Amino acid sequence: MEIGLIGLNHKTAPVELREQLSSTCVQGAVGMGEESAPSVVKEALTLTTCNRVEILLTAEDLDRAFQEVIRTWEDPPRRTEAGLKPYIYVYRGDEAIQHLFRVAASLDSLVVGEPQILGQLKTAYREAVKNRSTGVIMNRLLHKAFTVAKRIRTETGIADNAVSISFAAVELAKKIFQDLAGKKVLLVGAGEMAELAAEHLVHHKVQEIVVANRTLERAMDLAHRWRGRAVSLQEVPQALSEADIVISSTGAPDLLIRQDQVKAIMKQRKQRPLFFIDIAVPRDIDPQVNHLDNVYLYDIDDLQEVVAHNIASRKNEALQAERIVQEEAVKFRNWMNGLEVVPTIVALRNKIEDIRQGELKKAGPVLQELTPEQQKAIEAMSQAIINKILHDPITFLKRPGDPFQVSKQADLTQKIFNLNTEAEAEENS
Repeated sequence: MEIGLIGLNHKTAPVELREQLSSTCVQGAVGMGEESAPSVVKEALTLTTCNRVEILLTAEDLDRAFQEVIRTWEDPPRRTEAGLKPYIYVYRGDEAIQHLFRVAASLDSLVVGEPQILGQLKTAYREAVKNRSTGVIMNRLLHKAFTVAKRIRTETGIADNAVSISFAAVELAKKIFQDLAGKKVLLVGAGEMAELAAEHLVHHKVQEIVVANRTLERAMDLAHRWRGRAVSLQEVPQALSEADIVISSTGAPDLLIRQDQVKAIMKQRKQRPLFFIDIAVPRDIDPQVNHLDNVYLYDIDDLQEVVAHNIASRKNEALQAERIVQEEAVKFRNWMNGLEVVPTIVALRNKIEDIRQGELKKAGPVLQELTPEQQKAIEAMSQAIINKILHDPITFLKRPGDPFQVSKQADLTQKIFNLNTEAEAEENS
């Protein structure tokens, strides 16, 4: 049995093709087949996100399994195989295992280190279990993938630094205020990045969010979402006197907040720190306010520099994460190889045990003359002898190696102990 993975993602295929496949790629599309026409795919899991469509599977013949997946993707026939080939990647064995671990740890994501993909993979696994399309290998592999992702997040800093404008803004606010709990936030405008930043701020338990917008109705809608309050743009100066954090993202052609306004407000605030995040283009806030004491202003260029620096940091952390992926892939491969030798180990144990029982039976009349304690001692001694005899061949069988080497070791053991002949004789009897 071998593990394989076939798919396409944001690196290999345009969004239009990913959308087409995602709409048809429901879990179980590559099923186990009916009894009358069994599938070559033994286990399968489908992962579909906005950035990828992948099918992880196990099969005896991976080439046929991959062709079966492609036929599924082409039904109804909207794409030809030749049309799909430039966009598809396939992985086999260790490469498939490592790719899955990289996906789970967000090393293969559009934004390295983002946590959403792990949740999506867990959802896909639950769906696969529900549809009974997983088995011993897939179950072990997915749980190992979740463990690898957790280990990478624990042992590396791959998710420590913000790599989105909105999250970077909140990180900067945390550096200035240390603790955001109890702080008051003023949103000037209602742009998408301002909304996302506000979501992060709410997560950090800010005390209040006030929304000022050109359209009061829009401001009321957003304020209701965060249990805040809405004000008009004309009320911004008054709101500034109470705010700790100001996020501005309007489409106004001119400056909305000037240096002289902020200077006057800081006297009212008794120099209590005021943090501005201006993510509007053109800018809403006079750059000169940054020269005022206890006033901190960051515009979108500042935030983009922070994001670029953090992306570089994540790439450095990813090197350590890649090593962890390789380590864990080797461990999983050794476990899989162990599955192949289990029948040989069982057969070997059974043969030696049969020999032991046969010899004890022959010695039955003599053993009956012994005391129960003596009989138990002989039983324990004979068991200890076969355990010691079995130790070396079982250690040999479990020795790590590539699939071909493991199979060769199992075959050699079967020949030495004449296990195949006995199994065949038993089948023919």
